[in-house]
Amino acid sequence: MKPSSIADLRNEYASQVLLEADLAPDPINQFSKWWQQAIETQISEANAMTLATASSDGLPSARIVLLKGFDEKGFVFFTNYKSYKALQLEENPKACLVFFWKELERQVRIVGLVKKVSEKESDDYFLSRPVGSRIGAWTSPQSQVIADRNWLDNAYLKVAEQFNEKDIQRPESWGGYVVQPVIVEFWQGRPSRLHDRIQYSLNENAEWKMERLAP
Repeated sequence: MKPSSIADLRNEYASQVLLEADLAPDPINQFSKWWQQAIETQISEANAMTLATASSDGLPSARIVLLKGFDEKGFVFFTNYKSYKALQLEENPKACLVFFWKELERQVRIVGLVKKVSEKESDDYFLSRPVGSRIGAWTSPQSQVIADRNWLDNAYLKVAEQFNEKDIQRPESWGGYVVQPVIVEFWQGRPSRLHDRIQYSLNENAEWKMERLAP
């Protein structure tokens, strides 16, 4: 596609507005409201979010992961602790999450500090996963170079035979992280690219400050 054709791709956003008076004073409560609306709208994989990380020397990386829980402590996802994202988080335990709910013309951006969840929380979630997903967690050396697809399929079969009917417990190399927010921005699409952007930032007194940003 020619650059001029790409530049012509645009939508006019006009479905809703975002006013300070309508927002919760706490960004987690506001996210909960928007989350419920996303679920009611039946957005496909509303829990899909971009996770951006960076190494200690500032090399960035981003990928889509799935939100598996949120509360006043933060936003939780699970992964392989030896994956590339995990190695970056070990070097630099900060991250940015982005949700884009096209059907609602909304985006949420979350910047925060990252730490591992408790082993019990990782165990509980792992045991709730389908058997195939649990076997997959034992099979895949995530982010490492492998020979080909056959290698992966054969490795899966070997692991499946190894466990047989036994309970498949969580490998130590797999578990959860929580992103503890310090900045949360809510974006609502508006006409003429004059979008609504409301940012919450955590101050030194652990209180949330709400501000409107220029689009």
